[in-house]
Amino acid sequence: MPEIEFIRHAVATLAYRAAKTMRGVPESFASFKAGPTSRTPLEIVAHMGDLFDWAVTQVQGTSKWNKSEPQTWPKECDRFFAALKKFDDALATGDPPRCDLSKIFQAPIADAFTHTGQLAMLRRLSGNPMKGESYIRADIATGKVGFEQTPPNPKYEFD
Repeated sequence: MPEIEFIRHAVATLAYRAAKTMRGVPESFASFKAGPTSRTPLEIVAHMGDLFDWAVTQVQGTSKWNKSEPQTWPKECDRFFAALKKFDDALATGDPPRCDLSKIFQAPIADAFTHTGQLAMLRRLSGNPMKGESYIRADIATGKVGFEQTPPNPKYEFD
């Protein structure tokens, strides 16, 4: 699999997993704190959006970081998936990226996977756990990077 296609599939995988952590949470989840110095889920999702806004600038050769002020849970979830799509679209153009894709993988992509795991853990700590899943059977396709994902097959989910 060529490097760009691998990165695009990783982003689709991130979209699938992140959507699962963000779906069906109570309104109070956005402000849940596991400890006095921990980030809230809302702050984490805002940071994830910032990561992919930054990744887009890297692919374009400008590398500009911006720390946004978190808005509401729905707006930040939408912003994250919009940034993910913009990043995927930038990779899909066929133009060579103006950055080292291995650095993109090790920084914004890996960071966002870590934060997705944090959201899953925070769901459990807040009393709203999500089901685990056999992700090898998930319907993940390159280019499918929006919030709306194919629902997991209940046959492959577990508590």
